[in-house]
This record gives sequence, structure tokens and C-alpha cells, in this order.
Amino acid sequence: MKRRSFLSNTAIATVGITSLSLTGCNTNEKEKTTQTNDPAHFELDEETITSLQEKMVSGKYSSEALVRLYLKRIEDIDRNGPKLNSVIELNPDALSIAKAMDDERKNGKIRGQLHGIPILIKDNINTADKMQTTAGALALEGNIAPKDAFIVERLRSAGAVIIGKTNLSEWANFRSTKSSSGWSSRGGQTRNPYSLDKNPCGSSSGSGAAVAANLCTVAVGTETDGSVVCPASVNGIVGLKPTVGLVSRSGIIPISKTQDTAGPMARTVKDVAILLSALAGVDSNDSVSGESVGKFHADYTQFLDMSGLKGKRIGVEKSPTFSNGAMDSLSKDAIDLLKSQGATIVEIEYLKDIGSAASSELEVLLYEFKAGVN
Repeated sequence: MKRRSFLSNTAIATVGITSLSLTGCNTNEKEKTTQTNDPAHFELDEETITSLQEKMVSGKYSSEALVRLYLKRIEDIDRNGPKLNSVIELNPDALSIAKAMDDERKNGKIRGQLHGIPILIKDNINTADKMQTTAGALALEGNIAPKDAFIVERLRSAGAVIIGKTNLSEWANFRSTKSSSGWSSRGGQTRNPYSLDKNPCGSSSGSGAAVAANLCTVAVGTETDGSVVCPASVNGIVGLKPTVGLVSRSGIIPISKTQDTAGPMARTVKDVAILLSALAGVDSNDSVSGESVGKFHADYTQFLDMSGLKGKRIGVEKSPTFSNGAMDSLSKDAIDLLKSQGATIVEIEYLKDIGSAASSELEVLLYEFKAGVN
């Protein structure tokens, strides 16, 4: 299903059409925008970092105009309409930050590919601003971090405009053995924008749903075990769990010192590479990140290669346990596509051992979580 029609197919595109004019906020005639309340039609639909940079260079949009459009989108379909509940809090300073980035651009200063780009980050990542950092928990409501997380410092330095924080499975899905993916006591239940009653997966549920629903250009999630790649999968976007240590964890509410990492989430592989370039770096406050000295890169887009799958060995479960024929068909199509791109498919059997492995992992996580929280 194409994203531009996904919301209309959930039977919620019945909201009356209204207009939003930004001319009162920006006198540049080329920045006049027309926005409707029809969630299936959004003028920034499927925009990427590169395409938005081109439009800011041309003068079609300013960063301030982009932020206003995304905030309106959040109001229309996250707070109202289908109520995706993917954004837990908005940054009250987002517009002023965007304007500052616009002023820098006018003065000839471009910080990089993220300059002026509106992004969202998960609510377990510290921001020393007016936003709370709570991991979705009422127990931490009102918590204002005294210092930005290291990756937030890097994002701000790169010129990104953090417009808000995303909902998540409370405590990054380490609240209980029966917690619901995408639910937090502070943010409520995140909904999958493709099918509102289906699992958005977690714990970076809000980041995944927000990117899929075009509530931001890109987002940052975190993962211990599956919390980036699972919501990316079910929300139809791209998510990457970097090698632990490539991205600093300081200033991120911890679960596991051996598995935790932040990761980029976007609609394209290129945008993931651009965002990873900003996130990666050595942090003296995270000793594990020291292992990436001499190994991380300033620009991961240099590795993008349309022929990158040629000769690569990819493991595929020999006996997948999909619940319906449609999933079987999609899996076969995906495998055929990988083969057509030159990949070698290797059948493996890991599901039969996953139960015992998960049990051992949980025991380790319990000890690491206690140490991390203390």
C-alpha cells in the first residue's frame, strides 16, 4: 500500500478540508503553503532530507515553514483525527530554533545535511530544554534533564531542529512481561498508522509511527533488542541498530550496558545514513564508544551502493511461523528480490533455540537494568 493512501484506507480521512496559510508567519511569497485536514494529502508527503534541503536552497520553504507544517500535521492526525499518539511532547522552542537555522542560512552558514531539518527523538533521550525526559513513565513526569544527551548535542550541532519527543513502550518495553507495545502511562497507546488496531511494535513505537505518517523527516529511536528494527518493520520504514559503541548512550535512560544503543529511523536508506553520520562519534562519558575510535565515519552515505547486495550471504529462517498466507507470499517475494539483487540466501534454523536464548538474555538484562537505573 502506498503511504499517501494509507490513512484514507483506515476510514479516517473524512475530516473537513481547511486551509492553513503561512503568509502571516513568513513574508516570502514563495513560502505560502496550503495544507488540508485530509490526512491522505500532505504537501510534505514522502519528503526526504535531500529533497527538503533542495527546497530550502531554492527558497520554496524555510526551516520555520517546514516546522509549522509538521506541527500542523501532528495536530491533525496525532492529537486529533486517527489520534496516532506517536508524539508524547512538542518542543515549545522548535520554531525559534528553526528561525535561527534560517538566519544562519541567509548569512551563508550551512552546518550540513541536517541543517534546518525537523526531527523527532524518543522520550528516553535527555534534552536540556523545556521538554521532559520520562521514558513514558508517570514516575518520571516533570523530569527536566540538566544536560543534553551526547547525541542530542551532535544533532543540535548539525543543525537539526528537534520538534518533539516520541511515545514509546514505557521504560523502553522493560516495564513488565505483559506490557503492550507502544503503550506508556504518560503517552497512552501508540497506533500503527497503516492499521490503527494493529501492533506498532516497540519500544520505539512513536518514532516508527511518526516517520511512517510523515510527522517528521526522520526520527531517532533506541534499541536493546528489536526496539528500532521491529517498529521500522511493521511501520514500513527503515531502521538501523548500529554496532554498540558506534553511537553514545550517555544521557539515554539505560536498560543494558551491553546491548543499548540509539539508532536512526527514516523512510529511506539514504536518510538513515545521513542521520547515522550525525549520531556516530566517540564520547568520553561512554567508555564503550571508545572502541569506535578510528572505526566510525563522518559520512555514511559514501557507502551507499545499488549493487551492495551482490555476493552477500543473508540468513533466512528455514521454517518461518507466519500466521497467514499473505505473509508467506510477502516473505517469498522479499527473498526472490534479494536473490535478484545478487544476494546468496542461506537457510538457517534459529527459531527452535530462541526460547532458551531469550531466557538467558532476560536474566542478564535484569541485572544490567538494576545497575543502570541505580
